[in-house]
Amino acid sequence: MKVIQILPELNSGGVERGTLEVSKYLISQNHQSLVISHGGRLVAQLEQEEGTHITLPVHRKSLATLLLIKNLRKIFASEKPDIIHVRSRVPAWIAWLAWKSLPHATRPRFVSTFHGFYSVNSYSRIMTRGEQIIAVSDSVKQHILQNYPIDPTRITVIHRGISNDFYRPDFQPSDSWLTQWRYQYPQLQGKYCINLPGRISRWKGHEHFCHLIRALLEKNLPVHGTIAGSCHPKKQEFGSELRALIASLKIENHITFLGDRTDLREVMSVSDAIVSLSLDPEAFGRVSLEAMGLGKPVAAYHHGGVAEQLDALFPAGNIPPGDWNAAADLIASWIAQAPQPPLENTFTLEKMLLNTMNLYIKLISNNL
Repeated sequence: MKVIQILPELNSGGVERGTLEVSKYLISQNHQSLVISHGGRLVAQLEQEEGTHITLPVHRKSLATLLLIKNLRKIFASEKPDIIHVRSRVPAWIAWLAWKSLPHATRPRFVSTFHGFYSVNSYSRIMTRGEQIIAVSDSVKQHILQNYPIDPTRITVIHRGISNDFYRPDFQPSDSWLTQWRYQYPQLQGKYCINLPGRISRWKGHEHFCHLIRALLEKNLPVHGTIAGSCHPKKQEFGSELRALIASLKIENHITFLGDRTDLREVMSVSDAIVSLSLDPEAFGRVSLEAMGLGKPVAAYHHGGVAEQLDALFPAGNIPPGDWNAAADLIASWIAQAPQPPLENTFTLEKMLLNTMNLYIKLISNNL
């Protein structure tokens, strides 16, 4: 079996990670994997894992991108894939138009993945064009069904997953990492550290996080907040607003910006609690699952894919959406003794990959 996955770029993020995981799994099962994107720093990993990368500017939100339809049609005709799997809207449009122009009897099967709660319009409708549509959570499936006239049998929920070998409760960072961490952040020693992972943006709830830390300090609790992530260049204005809010709340000495991290597993492992305060529902929110895999209690607004995780694994962490005071009360109760997530995580990477592979096989066997 040969599979072509198409996405805008290969730099960072859940879509990119999922693409590489599927590619690696395909190759491990003696199949062929090709990825088409504009490129990025993860191309090296893809090729190291024996995947093939084809560079095309499929990331551009421009009418000029339609000129790539001819290029894709040639690639599809020469490579003769069994599956074309699109993971983002712009690449999906040009891939679908190229695919539609191939002879019906011999063209590959077409799969799309809803990775998010896309805005409801004709532009986003392309993600419903897959012969089979993968929804990354039950919440996303409901979003699709509520907004598009789709036969439910065309939608398969395949939750994202993590490796239980990589994210496990007994994980310990190396001694050298711990030494560097303590040297770089001495202000964290002796504090109950609460971590908010994710790119700094308004919708991720960073303002709520500041109010949460302030509410805990008003309870005279020895807490310190850490923010793992940075502002997108186009979001610098919000970054300035956030620092102004921190100053106005007088919590400058109680919040530390950690910047972008390639060692988020280690950072979360030395944190006492992880929070997910997204103002809008997360489609899935794999970082919350990773934290629970590390044995860390997660406090999260109860909506979207994160709510599905907590309902299944750690209902003690549920918070009414938008209520940072409830989050403060919950975390305050954890400082003396926090409940632990279960050792058995059911949202596994292995299950995600196996379910994706089964979907591919059923499609090319004409069983779907």
